[in-house]
Amino acid sequence: MAIALTRSVAYLDELLKPSEFTDWPGAVNGLQVANRSGEVTKIVAAVDASLATVRLAIDAKADLLLVHHGLFWSPTHPWTGRKFELLHALVEGNLAVYSSHLPLDAHPQLGNNILLARALGLKGIVPFFFEKGRHLGVRGTLKTQRDELMRRLEKATGFPAKLLPGGREQCHKIGIVTGGAGAEMKIAASEGVDTFITGEGPHWTYAMAEELGLNVLYGGHYATETFGVKALAQNLGKHFRLPWAFIEHPTGL
Repeated sequence: MAIALTRSVAYLDELLKPSEFTDWPGAVNGLQVANRSGEVTKIVAAVDASLATVRLAIDAKADLLLVHHGLFWSPTHPWTGRKFELLHALVEGNLAVYSSHLPLDAHPQLGNNILLARALGLKGIVPFFFEKGRHLGVRGTLKTQRDELMRRLEKATGFPAKLLPGGREQCHKIGIVTGGAGAEMKIAASEGVDTFITGEGPHWTYAMAEELGLNVLYGGHYATETFGVKALAQNLGKHFRLPWAFIEHPTGL
């Protein structure tokens, strides 16, 4: 079965509403690359768009790659060397690329944050972490020891986590912003959580966590952001009755 690429893009744009978001410069939410056929027969998802994941997607015989981190974050010219290899692979492999960054983080059903919160067993989940004109994360409650919370996080992601033990051993009010929000933990503390879960942060955030009296768990940038693209690919595949798969290409970061 095949559907028009334009139909899949229209569905994704309606679902994620990228035009309503102010994202980081260069994020380019939406369709980033079209394909030669103008059709979709198989979907693959990956956290990152790179030469490696593009090749893996082509090997999987996909013609649409859904990613959280797209191709455009900085000036992308000239198209030489590895950049040319990437462009050539996309064209020759008939692979379209659709990227969703903050719209996928913040989505109330398919987002990285809500899905991680549910995997951890948080209760009373509400929007959290106001940045760029909207709430990007979620917070909820769970009475647990921070070591137990770290075990839950590692089980949910399948990757090791790091603990910055700036607060009390007993956790209760927990906020989540997947990805690289460690440097913005002051926002988390100002919104009343005692524990903040994100992917990563700079070295100096250890001292900041102590000063704020905040427990911080770094679950890994990649590891905390596999949830959304999987859910998005599954949703799109189910809607159009198309096969989908997830490409595991962890960075360890």
